[in-house]
Amino acid sequence: MSTDEALSVDDILLDADDRMDKSVKALQDDLRIIRTGRASPALVEHIPVTYYGTPTPLLQLAVIGVPDPRMITVRPFNKSDIGEIQKAIMKSDLGITPTNDGTMIRLALPPLTEERRRELAKQVKKRVEEAKVSARNIRRDANKALKATESDKQISEDEMELALEEVQSMLEKAEERIDEIGKAKEAEIMEV
Repeated sequence: MSTDEALSVDDILLDADDRMDKSVKALQDDLRIIRTGRASPALVEHIPVTYYGTPTPLLQLAVIGVPDPRMITVRPFNKSDIGEIQKAIMKSDLGITPTNDGTMIRLALPPLTEERRRELAKQVKKRVEEAKVSARNIRRDANKALKATESDKQISEDEMELALEEVQSMLEKAEERIDEIGKAKEAEIMEV
């Protein structure tokens, strides 16, 4: 097979599997920043802080700690950055007012209200559905590529059917993982 021919079945299946994996990982990363009742460094580590005129993730400017389940501490590497870090936290959508003692910023996380928990659970459901749509789009692309390969007579109809079944199986596994991740995050949010 020359290099200008269509992708092989194995290439198509590997690409679909890899892209579905990335879809699941993207959902995990996306859900990590949704606040639960518990403090987590992930809530603040990607907040952009203006550092010498450049937006820089907080993680690169400070040590972030969680001394107890309702407190996040931010200790800047350079004490002169504490004001900019505090401003960035206040501008973020966390809805928490930081306290600053000159060397460290403390963020006390208030308990979530029942209404806020429900809002966050809805956000999780929405993001889970978006991840499923992404996985289904990957299946559609893979199926299209497989059908093109079959119509170019590079594989038989039976081989194409087997490959289509494998893509469907990949989708089902990805959707299962997506659902598990979503349910775990919802349970974490609803936990009082």
